[in-house]
Amino acid sequence: MSIIETLKDLALEEEEVVTLTYSEGTDVFVHNETEVETALSDTDVVSSFCSLIATPGLKASTVYGGDVIESLRDEGLLEDYVRDHTFEDYLSETINDNFYDVDLIDYSTEKYDHKRGFCTLTAKVQVNAGNLISSSPYLYGWKATVKTPAGMLTME
Repeated sequence: MSIIETLKDLALEEEEVVTLTYSEGTDVFVHNETEVETALSDTDVVSSFCSLIATPGLKASTVYGGDVIESLRDEGLLEDYVRDHTFEDYLSETINDNFYDVDLIDYSTEKYDHKRGFCTLTAKVQVNAGNLISSSPYLYGWKATVKTPAGMLTME
């Protein structure tokens, strides 16, 4: 059963907040301080994140409450988009090129020794249940967490 079908079956209030999380990591070298760049090229976190937020009608916000697309627009990062139906690719390139400035994807590095480690990238957004169900984005690999009367429910 998909996340969307499960949410429909839960009969949540439309305003109930669903937190979507996508995380992936890779082995990296830490001695040359390129662990984040390696994780960006070796994982699909940015492309999955961009695929989600580019879904027509989806109103994704950061965990701090700001609309993701609006924050990119406010920073002037969407001005060069030519509207040629490659918005998802444009977003991916923009976020990769401005990764530290946009601050939309978290990263953490576990160091094994002075040379090697593991870098994890994590994308997290919040969407109202009604909006998530109506826009029905592709959620393969995403985890969804929502508050229910029985407690917090996490779906994969």
